[in-house]
Order: sequence, then structure tokens, then C-alpha cells
Amino acid sequence: MPANRSPFLRRGIAVVAALPLLALAACGYGSDSKDDTSGTKVAAGSKKIDGLDSVKIGYFGNLTHATALVGVQKGFFQKELGATKVAPAIFNAGPSEIEALNAGSIDIGWIGPSPSINGYTKSNGKSLKIIGGSASGGVKLVVNPKKIKSLKDVKGKKIATPQLGNTQDVAFLNWAADQGWKVDAQSGKGDVTVVRTDNKITPDAYKAGSIDGAWVPEPTASKLVAEGAKVLLDESDLWPDKKFVITNIIVSQKFLKAHPKAVEAVLKASVETNKWINANPDAAKASANKQLEIDSGKALPADVLDPAWKSIQITNDPLASTLNSEAEHAVKAGLLEKPNLDGIYDLTLLNKVLKAAGESPVDAAGLGTS
Repeated sequence: MPANRSPFLRRGIAVVAALPLLALAACGYGSDSKDDTSGTKVAAGSKKIDGLDSVKIGYFGNLTHATALVGVQKGFFQKELGATKVAPAIFNAGPSEIEALNAGSIDIGWIGPSPSINGYTKSNGKSLKIIGGSASGGVKLVVNPKKIKSLKDVKGKKIATPQLGNTQDVAFLNWAADQGWKVDAQSGKGDVTVVRTDNKITPDAYKAGSIDGAWVPEPTASKLVAEGAKVLLDESDLWPDKKFVITNIIVSQKFLKAHPKAVEAVLKASVETNKWINANPDAAKASANKQLEIDSGKALPADVLDPAWKSIQITNDPLASTLNSEAEHAVKAGLLEKPNLDGIYDLTLLNKVLKAAGESPVDAAGLGTS
């Protein structure tokens, strides 16, 4: 295989990687946080880490990225980075965040498993490392109860997923295959029709009747429920112990090598944020919603926020064995050639932080850096 061509990715993933971000900022990748900078104020007398002026952190405006939302809003990241400024960038799509990471427009990112796998394999293992976990769960199949009353009724219907080859798209295709249904992954046509629709548009598509349901992350799932949809299946029920990775922490390998102290500081802040979230769920929910409002200009209403928040588990564990399973699902769907994920994880700094905090180490399921 030529050196300039990924040996792992098929045409479908290449198409995903080329999809544009819906709202571009001046940098061309993500949109910066809005005017409220209370969580990024530098304390007097603080010192820079590794001589860095800033650390650029990317994440999505999703509740499944609660660690990043709360960590920025409550100032956990800024506290650990001292006089090195936190520079948040908000994304709508995983491929765009990977592109930004590769270009150096962000240094560290919160992102789903499929973009992590795609970014790693497309670069032949040179672009990124997964350095920690962040969240499990928060994904549901929600449907129009007038058209779909049972799981078998999904056959023949139009079901939305966020993007060709994204984490939820792969999960739905895998579930459909387990039902014995045939679907062409590229076109989305078959025994069930997969309609790739941006999460921002999905509620309107549901109201218009152009889709019959959706396999989507929170808060989109709860937004659909607020429009009259019903939860037919929680993806957590399909996994051992009801846990599966929905959000990872990734870092540019170049940045990790050059600035390990800064990476360790962000991981320490992440662990502290997760501890605070789990100890203060109501306050954390309000904090995440406040940051969503800062980033997007609109907070979530209680009838969306409350059920969405309950379905997400915040964790430091990257749940590495489930990432490997998700890669296998993508292969089965025909979206990915069997990847070599050896070395995709480097949990050295996270386990150092966890040990210092008196917490148990996490495991890379045999896919860690040797």
C-alpha cells in the first residue's frame, strides 16, 4: 500500500473526514467560547506551565462532554494550568476536531471513540493518543410512538444518526445487523433507512416527519422526547455492566512529547472535575448547562436537561475494551478495514494522577503504549 494512503480506512471514512464543520471560527476549525471568561481567569501570582501562553482545548456542545464543559466553567483547568491560559474551542463534528488537532489548532480534545480510531489509523498511529476517559452512556434510540411501538417495528423505517461513520452511526448499523437486517453502510439504504442528519437539525426533521426516529447522543435524544418521541432503547443496555465509552480525552502526540507537564495538569484538572461532578450532580448539571449557554447562546430547558443528565456516567476510565469492540463494529459494518490499534492509549500520566489522588489505576486493554 502506498505510504500516502491509509491502509485501514475505506472510502466511507474518507468521506466522513471530509465533512465540514457547520460553524467555523476564524481559525477554520472550531468556534471559541463566548464572552463569559469566569472559568478562565488567571489567579494572581500564577506561573506558566512549560512556558506555554495557552493550552488549546477542544470539545463538543454535548452533555456527553460534561467534563470539559464543567472543567472550563468552574475553572478547574485554569487552576491547574496556572498562568497558562485555557483556550477552549467548540466543535460540531469529530472529523473537524481531529483535523484541528493535526493542524495544531488544538492541543487536547474531548471526542468520541470513532473519530479517535479513525484519526489514529489514518495517520498510521502517529497523530494522537487517547490519554483518558470522560463519559459512558448517554445514547438512545428514540422513535415516533405512532409509527414504531416495538423494536421489530424499526424495520422499514427512517432512522437518523448524526453522521456517516460516526460513533452512533456505527452503533446503529451494528444493532441493525444483529437484528438480521441488511443495510448498505454507504447509502444508508436497506431493510431500514439510515438518514445522516446533524444533531442540530434532527429535532426539526422529526417534527417535519422526515424521520421516524433517531439513534443519537444527549441532549438530542431528550430534545426529541420533549417533541413527543419515546425512548425505545438505551444503548447502555447492550453493553456489559451497561458501560461503553462515549467520550475520550485525546492529545496530539507532538504536544504530549513537548509538553508533558501541561498534559498532566489538564488530566489532573479532569480527574478533579469528575470527582466534583459525581459528588455534586445537581450543581454540576447547572454548571454544564451554563457553559452550554456561554458557548451556544442557549441553555437547555429542564425537560431536556434533567433526563439527559441522568443517562450519562462520568468516569476517568477510558473503557478501552469497549473502544476495541466499537472498532470491530465499524469493520463489520464495512466502514473500516481491520485496524491496528496497538499503542492508541498512553495512560501513563493519568495513572500517575490517579495514584496521587488515591484512586485506582485504569487499564488500556492491551492497547497501551509499551
